[in-house]
Amino acid sequence: MKHTAISFLDTPIGKLKIIGDELAIKLVAFTDEEERSTDGKVPVVVRNCKFQLKEYFEGKRKEFDVPLDPDGTEFQKEVWQELLQIPFGRTSTYAKQAIKLGDLKKNRAVGTANGKNPIAIIIPCHRIIGSDGSLTGYAGGLERKEWLLKHEHSLPGFNQLKLFG
Repeated sequence: MKHTAISFLDTPIGKLKIIGDELAIKLVAFTDEEERSTDGKVPVVVRNCKFQLKEYFEGKRKEFDVPLDPDGTEFQKEVWQELLQIPFGRTSTYAKQAIKLGDLKKNRAVGTANGKNPIAIIIPCHRIIGSDGSLTGYAGGLERKEWLLKHEHSLPGFNQLKLFG
């Protein structure tokens, strides 16, 4: 039986709730929830996730290598897998993501799947912007999205975004 652990991390843009087990991370989400401890030992995967997120916020990490196992439909998982291909410091659009998944008409569905991403930052849905270069919705709030893009040096100015794909 897998031991699921809940851990929290304070960041410059709010508290993150991290849920995982011995095998993978299931959730990384911004929260206002009161911290509580998990019964038993926190699995190595969860501790590594916290460590890597700390390094990311300190500007020392651009890629994550913790195993992920987000819950979602097959289509959502395809979209999230595609998000993992967008490198640090780059952005993409819903339209480009839909085309990579084989159908521009999936634009809206891609946007919906992005909005249901349960693993913030590591699965970088914050790197998706509007086709016109505008910031689009972000479950963590647009202020956090803007902060993350500036942190990754991919938001020097809305007209100078470094598009990927």
